[in-house]
Amino acid sequence: MTSKERVLASINHKEIDIIPSDIGGSTVTGMHVHAVEKLREYYGLNYKPVRVHEPMQMLGEVDDELKTILGVDVEGIISPKNKFGMSHDSGWKEFRTLWGQTVLVPREFNTTVGDEGSHLVYPRGDITVAPSAKMPSSGYYFDAIIRQEPINDDALNVDDNLEEFNLISEQDLTYWENQFNRLRNSDRAIIAGFGGTALGDISIVPGLGLKNPKGIRDIAEWYMSIESRRDYLHQIFDRQTDIALQNLKKIFDSGGDVVDVIYICGTDFGTQVSTFCSGETFEELYAPYYRKLNNWIHQNTNWKTFKHSCGAIEPFISRFIECGFDILNPVQINASGMEPGNLKKKYGQKIVFWGGGVDTQIVLAFGTPEEVRKQVIENCKIFGKGGGFIFSAVHNIQANVPVRNIVALVDALKEFNR
Repeated sequence: MTSKERVLASINHKEIDIIPSDIGGSTVTGMHVHAVEKLREYYGLNYKPVRVHEPMQMLGEVDDELKTILGVDVEGIISPKNKFGMSHDSGWKEFRTLWGQTVLVPREFNTTVGDEGSHLVYPRGDITVAPSAKMPSSGYYFDAIIRQEPINDDALNVDDNLEEFNLISEQDLTYWENQFNRLRNSDRAIIAGFGGTALGDISIVPGLGLKNPKGIRDIAEWYMSIESRRDYLHQIFDRQTDIALQNLKKIFDSGGDVVDVIYICGTDFGTQVSTFCSGETFEELYAPYYRKLNNWIHQNTNWKTFKHSCGAIEPFISRFIECGFDILNPVQINASGMEPGNLKKKYGQKIVFWGGGVDTQIVLAFGTPEEVRKQVIENCKIFGKGGGFIFSAVHNIQANVPVRNIVALVDALKEFNR
């Protein structure tokens, strides 16, 4: 079987001889650029600056050379623009990070030095406006800078919170067509996130790529608005969903049938120990729009739909299934109620677990290689039974994870598959 055939078989809940894996296919199954470089060094690959395809999290490109060594079965397509609104089509340039690594960033990526040696980054690279994110001098990631204007509830305008959700431009549509043509004959399964379908994803709310974001852009205000301004959020989600469906039709008609999995939404509904909101709130505010998106996709395309939500979300998994999601990620196995055996028993035939291969918070980051090996093999035995499992770590592999532990992850999966 090819990698693509394995992935498709598994997401259709067929048990196969080899568990397919995803390392680097998306912005929630990726690897920090520092870890990518260390892994390339370990495997003796020629040095080259690693591309940063998602600068907020500083995720590095896992290229074909490294994918082959790791045995990756998934190919991701990055969006035309990153979260800061910088084009991936404008070329790349070298950038020296605060930890001393030379990486490649989009040509529009511009920074200045902030307080205590921090790096400030700007929407669309425009240093004449206020910065939208900051990396502390000792940090490895950018944190959003909240640029919330005073809120006048009597004058709130839904258009302000829809500024980044527009009908797709001809330029972006051409970008997607070129990507589809490039990967038409790939042996790997294709995953893509076309944007516009995330309902209240907190990484999008601050408007990092907008020069003067209006509406509700403060993270705390947004969460409070779930209760205090719910009608306003309904209006946003309703119009956003309609725009997204128009765009998805254009994208699919332009050759998007090459894509196997579509990343729908990264809105988190869980903390380490509980859900963010009640089931009733989920059903009333979010579910109608998720159903609308999933129903259209399943009726009109070949895509499987991918829902990301961190945390203790076991009470919501049946709701995700009822909304039509095919795939759940990152499967945070160390959160309350997320024990692998119970998840597989209750939901394993109804939803695909894309993640949960190893705990990134404790085991991968601070454990021994043998502890990593043991957990990978144990979770493959549990999640892999009967199909419905794509191996991936719980969310992205972070900076400064010992390279020996990443290698232990890769070797353990190969050992299990043998």
